[in-house]
Amino acid sequence: MTETHENRLKRMKMRSMRRGIKEMDIILERYADDNLAGMDAAALDLYDALLHENDQDLYQWVTGQVSAPARFADLIQDISQAISGSE
Repeated sequence: MTETHENRLKRMKMRSMRRGIKEMDIILERYADDNLAGMDAAALDLYDALLHENDQDLYQWVTGQVSAPARFADLIQDISQAISGSE
């Protein structure tokens, strides 16, 4: 059975807010709220792949402590800018 677009967004939103560390819950929940609905299929695929990454790695990438892998670099930059613009 194929996942509907609506269910995919709900699943990704839930995965964004139920992470392993609270900081990533906050960062990704805010990003998901502001951006998921407007993403095309390719962007959703990339974000979905990002959600499978380790929280400690994600936090270091988003905060600039470690460079993100090239595959995620633009998305991580977008997430970082989104959180720094909302503080």
